Amino acid sequence: MRAKGHGAQVVVTEVDPLRALEAAMDGFRVMPIEEAAKISDFIVTATGDKHVVDKQHMEVMKNGCVLANSGHFNVEINIPALEAMATEKHRHRDYVDEYQLPGGRSIRLLAEGRLVNLSAAEGHPAAVMDMSFANQALVVAFLAEQGRQLEHKVHTVPDPIDKEVAQLKLKSMNISIDSLTKEQRAYLSSWQEGT
Repeated sequence: MRAKGHGAQVVVTEVDPLRALEAAMDGFRVMPIEEAAKISDFIVTATGDKHVVDKQHMEVMKNGCVLANSGHFNVEINIPALEAMATEKHRHRDYVDEYQLPGGRSIRLLAEGRLVNLSAAEGHPAAVMDMSFANQALVVAFLAEQGRQLEHKVHTVPDPIDKEVAQLKLKSMNISIDSLTKEQRAYLSSWQEGT
């Protein structure tokens, strides 16, 4: 969404029909990755799966296409296949490797295929991490108070904690929002009114 907001023509590739439909309804072009690879200048994986960008995709990529992984370990992009295809490899700057392919094309790989947002950007910005740490601290306090009553399983962060962190972040950004009136809260919690 941010790339689209900056004027990029974003294409989404997907294997899940619901997510593909959601992307289409959000105004994104949706197509198979083999088609997208032919027209893309920049490809970012964010799946958590292996070889999402594979040899057959690299074979049809545009000259100068940039590959980045933001989803999982350095297996989302088939780096061994890229290295086997390449005739040369050059590191032009930190976190940017250019692979020369037969026929004169090149593909650029960011951060050696590792999580680009951590490897090349040197971690998450403080503006994001402060919320993560606040959530963690409040969850630890919650667990200290109520942890013994919880069932032994993975739990999501309690909604009141997420809302408290969001309210604190908004306040730090000098952003005010509206509050529901007593009448609105009563209406939302009942089915006594409306059609």
